[in-house]
Amino acid sequence: MQMDNELPPKKAPGFCSFRYGLSFLVHCCNVITAAQRTCLNLTMVVMVNSTDPHGLLNTSTKKLLDNIKNPVYNWSPDIQGLILSSTFYGFVIIQVPVGYFSGIYSTKKMIGFALCLSSVLSLLIPPAAGIGVAWVIVCRAVQGVAQGIVGTAQFEIYVKWAPPLERGRLTSISTSGFLLGPFIVLLVTGVICESLGWPMVFYIFGACGCALCLLWFILFYDDPKDHPCISISEKEYITSSLVQQNGFLSSLPYLFGWICGILVGQLSDFFLTRNILSVIAVRKLFTAAGFLLPAIFGVCLPFLSSSFYGIVIFLILAGATGSFCLGGVLINGLDIAPRYFGFIKACSTLSGMLGGLIASTLTGLILRQDPESAWFKTFILMAAINVTGLIFYLIVAKAEIQDWAKERQHTRL
Repeated sequence: MQMDNELPPKKAPGFCSFRYGLSFLVHCCNVITAAQRTCLNLTMVVMVNSTDPHGLLNTSTKKLLDNIKNPVYNWSPDIQGLILSSTFYGFVIIQVPVGYFSGIYSTKKMIGFALCLSSVLSLLIPPAAGIGVAWVIVCRAVQGVAQGIVGTAQFEIYVKWAPPLERGRLTSISTSGFLLGPFIVLLVTGVICESLGWPMVFYIFGACGCALCLLWFILFYDDPKDHPCISISEKEYITSSLVQQNGFLSSLPYLFGWICGILVGQLSDFFLTRNILSVIAVRKLFTAAGFLLPAIFGVCLPFLSSSFYGIVIFLILAGATGSFCLGGVLINGLDIAPRYFGFIKACSTLSGMLGGLIASTLTGLILRQDPESAWFKTFILMAAINVTGLIFYLIVAKAEIQDWAKERQHTRL
């Protein structure tokens, strides 16, 4: 006979519920941080004096006015690459600490203050560029730390806010903001630069982030039990359907991914400096490892259901070995088109986030329709996608600068 406490909780309203509203709020936070991170890839085109390598200024009135609205700096390609990558370094080093502390400290405060810091730094980038390139690099690196906090700590929200059968939908709503942000940047940056000047791009997205911080601190609570606006029925539905998760275990894939990423960078350069492998061979080797190893470990997971430690180990390996791609496809754009690497990176990030959005939604549908064998189907599908993408990459990948990306010398009379 089934006991009363074994009955499933009554389902609360769906898209009109408070938990979906908070998921949309996180979505907006992701839109802003993704936009703040991506916009420099586009503004760099007008920030750098690419037409005159010696920095000689045209003294026409129109040119002087344009220089006031769109200041131009003589940054070399190496400096540009350092500026664009500085956010990544800040983003990477903060992953493990955030994964650990998000399970201990207030997620509301962590995300709120990190969003505020990222937004303020976005406002400071234009004056920092006028002072010196070192200040831009510092701003971008610290901004990467702040955005890493927002991007990682938000998943702790769903430990207390997402019922198990709705996690796919709630996370797909929030993480889709990472996709919409770059889309908005690609759509409006050119218009803003032409009409108002490139500094206004940072001022607009920075101001939007500061305004969103206020909404965040007003509307978000760490626990649905403490929220004054949520209905009693929804509160009971959420709390009765949840089990506790471990923040430290969730952070371990990031820790080992960070370690693998550092080792991959050293190993790939070792192969190149010792002439053991060609550039294209190195890129294909580490891309193959980064695609195949997570697929293998993922497919093995359903067969380890009786071993808790086995599942933990294979989950860590599945998440960590994906960082092998850091020595492969993730930097291949720098080989084939260094002068357009920022734009290529923005487009590839956009398409990658589209895949993440589709995957989260599809996983939620699979889990809902077939809970018995859902995870096996999910990991098999992941492996098939990885193998298909790898085969395509191995066929078409190049490692030499393409003709359309080569620098062209202009002769002046």
